[in-house]
Amino acid sequence: MEGVYELPEGVEANLVGKKLIVKGPLGQVERDFAKMPLVNLKVEGKKIKVEVEGNKRRQKMMLNTALAHIRNMVIGVTKGYRYKLAIVHVHFPIRVRVQGDEIIVENFLGEKTPRKTWKYPDVEVKVKGKEIIVEGLDIEHVGQTAANLEQVTRIRAKDRRIFRDGIYLVERGFMHEEEV
Repeated sequence: MEGVYELPEGVEANLVGKKLIVKGPLGQVERDFAKMPLVNLKVEGKKIKVEVEGNKRRQKMMLNTALAHIRNMVIGVTKGYRYKLAIVHVHFPIRVRVQGDEIIVENFLGEKTPRKTWKYPDVEVKVKGKEIIVEGLDIEHVGQTAANLEQVTRIRAKDRRIFRDGIYLVERGFMHEEEV
């Protein structure tokens, strides 16, 4: 069983072993398909062929997963990904700052010790007032950084209806809105 993904204009792909490198106008994204042993990739001009041996349900799932990863990579290098998060506080104003690959959340619920989390080096985090913008080319890295921000301010053992403070995802979109 095989599937084919056609690359749009301005996007090229290279295959090194089982690592696929997709380059586009915004940059490049790499993904190692070695963890998907049933999937074989071939780059032929402007097409990426994905082959899977067999015709059973598991093989179909692996084929569609590989094609979805390739689609996400192409969208990343042509449009890029942007997640917007909101800083919500009732009484104690939360301060967020980025220091290298570390994100520091200060004064959360009036705590003296700051909470810290990490981000991927290829992801850009901007703090603008009560809004945090997370941008990057790899959807997994952008999503994980946003999830890290939500998790670091998760409230445990308190009623969430009363203690609403935290950082919450409010919007997902693209850095550049043009169609692929």
